[in-house]
Amino acid sequence: MNAVEQSTDQLVSVRDLVKHFPITRGIIFQRKVGAVKAVDGISFQIRRGETLGIVGETGCGKTTTARLITRLLEATSGEISFEGQDITHTARRPLKAVRREVQMIFQDPYSSLNPRKTIGSIIGEPFAIHGLLPDRTERKREVQRLMETVGLNPEHYNRYPHEFSGGQRQRIGVARAIALQPKLLIADEPVSALDVSIQAQVLNLLRDLQRRFGLTVVLIAHDLSVVRHMCDRVAVMYLGKIVEIGSSDDLYGFPRHPYTGALLAAVPQPDPSRHGEERRVLGGDVPSPANPPSACRFHTRCPKAQEICSVTEPVLSDTEGGTSVACHFPLSREELSEIGVRSSA
Repeated sequence: MNAVEQSTDQLVSVRDLVKHFPITRGIIFQRKVGAVKAVDGISFQIRRGETLGIVGETGCGKTTTARLITRLLEATSGEISFEGQDITHTARRPLKAVRREVQMIFQDPYSSLNPRKTIGSIIGEPFAIHGLLPDRTERKREVQRLMETVGLNPEHYNRYPHEFSGGQRQRIGVARAIALQPKLLIADEPVSALDVSIQAQVLNLLRDLQRRFGLTVVLIAHDLSVVRHMCDRVAVMYLGKIVEIGSSDDLYGFPRHPYTGALLAAVPQPDPSRHGEERRVLGGDVPSPANPPSACRFHTRCPKAQEICSVTEPVLSDTEGGTSVACHFPLSREELSEIGVRSSA
């Protein structure tokens, strides 16, 4: 991975962020009987100019985290700061200015575009919303320039979404997201709905745009090979918690959390020398976020779990591997080898 030259300047700071979705019963007189703890007290920073990857199984809270940062969802509690400004509960009018700087690429290129609007209208919509480029000719020229930037034919300005392939539709979403030249771009599994042959093209486009426009990127994915290729730092989530975070080189070179190790062990390795080598598969199902396990949420599936794991919640702490890990019994290099993960010496 070609690392982006980073600054210690923080663009986004997330502190003790919580999002609980209430579970209610009753039709007329609804009463709260529980909550889905989608995000449950996470803290991290996003450095200006870097690519931060957020990985984990389906339902771990990745997309909810992205929607909280963009304020598409309201946080239950916690704090989100953008360039030093607390935007957690910013009112609608001042929030509009923040949203110019924070844009999102959605997972499904089919449902994220309005089928009744032309591509020119879709890409040009951010200009209309923010009162920019009122002259139609000038706006059309800028939209066509954006189309060319993301690899689309500018002559297709008046076509509709159904006339494009999945990869082309995702490029339309990318063009819309970069139209206002944002500082932060959040890509929510941007290639998971695309053919494998198209995925690399879209990922390379994102990386090229980041370099060209100096973007800060949050990449949400479940494909660990994609994250390793794209990201400078990686945060691993499990049931609404961050269990490990660190640089991509450190996390892939010496993962310390048993869950991270299990994820990496599941990645196929095109290595002839490892033919026939058995790998340990993570057993059990992900518990319900409406009723997560006590203390360490991974202890019900962890082969290293002991009594303390179900009693005392571990906190993120720095390790010799270079990452910060929330685990009472971090993995050793020998244990990594046993589960089929080769650590860097």
